[in-house]
Amino acid sequence: MQQYRVLAAYNKQMNQQFYAACAELSSEQRKEDRGAFFGSIHKTLNHLLLVDRLWLGGFTNNPLPFRGMDEELYSDFADLQAGREQTDQDILDWADSLIEEHLNEPFSEQLTFPRWLAVTHFFNHQAHHRGQLSAMLSQCGQDYGVTDIPWVKGLAELAQRR
Repeated sequence: MQQYRVLAAYNKQMNQQFYAACAELSSEQRKEDRGAFFGSIHKTLNHLLLVDRLWLGGFTNNPLPFRGMDEELYSDFADLQAGREQTDQDILDWADSLIEEHLNEPFSEQLTFPRWLAVTHFFNHQAHHRGQLSAMLSQCGQDYGVTDIPWVKGLAELAQRR
């Protein structure tokens, strides 16, 4: 259970760092096609937010409608950042409410794998796309800070709590 709490805190911290680096870029730079899977930094940030909300909706039995994985939730960066911050808080609150017994139950009637597998994928998906973002930000000369979990401020201490 503590691992998921740490990963939720890590997700929030990484998003703060990455959004701070992205804020240093112009809108044109964020929206420039850089050859990544979703093309631009902006589209990748939108995809991450959309999918986080979709999985979180599944975890909390509040499914969300969507048109596609490339759906743009926000065209304005400030709105996107505000949506990200709220969703990160929602993820932290959800992680704090996890009950170990529920993690072994099927994710849903259609997706019968254990819930813990979906939760693990949820956090892995975030890391996958942050890897793409780190490459695009590096191309722009932007420093997004330390990303190694044990060295992110406060995470080693959080991992030691029971």
